[in-house]
Amino acid sequence: MSILTLKFLHIAFVAFSFFLFFLRGLWMLNSSSMLQQRWVKITPHIVDTGLLLSAIALAYQLSMSPLSTPWLMAKIIALVLYMVVGTIAIKRGKTRTIRLTAWVTALFIFLYILAVAITHNPLPWEGV
Repeated sequence: MSILTLKFLHIAFVAFSFFLFFLRGLWMLNSSSMLQQRWVKITPHIVDTGLLLSAIALAYQLSMSPLSTPWLMAKIIALVLYMVVGTIAIKRGKTRTIRLTAWVTALFIFLYILAVAITHNPLPWEGV
């Protein structure tokens, strides 16, 4: 698979993953029964698996290692943080306030990951 195709797939998975997280967050805030739908519980895992596999394939084809590419390491660390905070937002937060705070925090972490991906800089606000 070409690098351009992989990059397109990766970006598509990013967009779909974000859309699903945002939508699930809105449903969580409204206590919607939609969160209990089987497809809502399964689809994010499928999309995120595609996202991860496309990221690994891209890094492999571009011979990039997180140990030698600081911006890639920053994305990985932020991704782990995003996943932890995201699970608090969608299902593990004990109160609505905790879930809302976690959801907004996860959205900001996502924006950070996006900025790092675009700038290839672990401090994307530098030079702005």
